[in-house]
Amino acid sequence: MYTFDAKETKNKIVEWIKMFFEQNGKDCIATVGLSGGKDSSIVAALCVEALGKNRVLGVLMPDGEQTDIEDAYEVAKHLGIEYCTVDIHPAILALKHEIRPQIGDHWSKQTSINLPPRIRMATLYAISQSMNGRVANTCNLSETLLSWETRWGDAVGDFAPLKDFTVQEVKAIGYETILLKKMVDKTPSDGLCGSSDESALGFKYSVFDRYARTGEIDDAAVKAIIDARVEKYRFKRRPIPYFESGLKSYLD
Repeated sequence: MYTFDAKETKNKIVEWIKMFFEQNGKDCIATVGLSGGKDSSIVAALCVEALGKNRVLGVLMPDGEQTDIEDAYEVAKHLGIEYCTVDIHPAILALKHEIRPQIGDHWSKQTSINLPPRIRMATLYAISQSMNGRVANTCNLSETLLSWETRWGDAVGDFAPLKDFTVQEVKAIGYETILLKKMVDKTPSDGLCGSSDESALGFKYSVFDRYARTGEIDDAAVKAIIDARVEKYRFKRRPIPYFESGLKSYLD
């Protein structure tokens, strides 16, 4: 039977983060985009334990008025880390204003949903590069398999502590950190669609998380929906395909 030791796993992740920075930037800081949600909060807490609070920088990136931004401030203060706030709304408006006339005034709803996380990632890298940092990817396995992340937005980063863990496993890991329980239990939401993840997806993460580890779901209809979604977005989980010339490379 599948079992999960959250405490042992948390300790292993902390050691992995230490090793990553030892090999990929001894003097660098961890740059974490803080949304106030559980994933970014837990990643920040793990980085604090691994590197110390003086080597973790939180970046808050509201899209204008954001009702739950106070949660992100609370996390940063609770962890004792430095943080900065960048309002990405003017950048989004400026790009939309420039792009729409060039494409016949077309602008899809999905573009509006995906542009903010891509602007956030550009912001994170601008800050991280300027501050001698490494950008933390805060996505989890459930989001990745369901494609509930934005390609070239929150789906990227320099290191990803939670990428191989389901939502339920991530929460269990979070309980082993110094975060308050309410910070770990916050309802998952991407902050883009105006609803919780589970409402938008049409099923509970607890149902999907079992599927992610065992392939089992009691409801055949839900399983069919998930199977189709996992397959449809498989390309997003793979490296960029490229034409292989067959020519020898000096790096081979």
